[in-house]
Amino acid sequence: METVCRIVYEGKSAEIVEKKSRFIATIRPVWSEDEAAAFIEEMKKKYWDARHNCSAYVIGERNECMRSSDDGEPQGTAGHPMLDVLTGAGIINVAVVVTRYFGGTLLGTGGLVRAYSSAVQAALQASTLVERKYGVRLSIATDYNGIGKIQYLLGQRNLTLLKSEYTDRVCLEVLVPEQETAALKAEVTEATNGQAALEEQEKLYYAVLEHQVLMGDGLRKQE
Repeated sequence: METVCRIVYEGKSAEIVEKKSRFIATIRPVWSEDEAAAFIEEMKKKYWDARHNCSAYVIGERNECMRSSDDGEPQGTAGHPMLDVLTGAGIINVAVVVTRYFGGTLLGTGGLVRAYSSAVQAALQASTLVERKYGVRLSIATDYNGIGKIQYLLGQRNLTLLKSEYTDRVCLEVLVPEQETAALKAEVTEATNGQAALEEQEKLYYAVLEHQVLMGDGLRKQE
């Protein structure tokens, strides 16, 4: 399982023009081949009058499913270069359609590759990407003598605090990347002489966007 990867939180469109040909790239997060196919069909209906609607998508933790289509362009000049941009950016669970309105001037093989690649890059720059992590929602309960040491350890690792409760004891809930969990537990136990109680609540995917924690369905912006 990949513990860290990049995904699209909100997909956008961008347009470039090459020798009067318009290239409109649209990015969309997708989580299955059916979802990718539906998105591609949606774009073909939206831009029904365009000469080409080329597509590419990457799905799966390790790019298990990758597909591309030149949609009538010379073989290898559109879909594969578009796919290369997605994989080169390290993004998963994403689809892109680049719509071309022909401007009357042939671009040649190299020109088409550059145009389709540039259109995808422009759409990615316009979209909102997040770093998705796999981690643990960890609860930590301690007395007031141990809270300062624990807060220092959390700050050192730049961990995300979900909530805190101050009663007769202090209860914290924090998101910890899976690969850091064992080390953090050991550090907290040592710092508090074993007085802190630690409990893993659940393992989950999450991301942080502008200090907002995204989890579950929140990892993709709702249409």
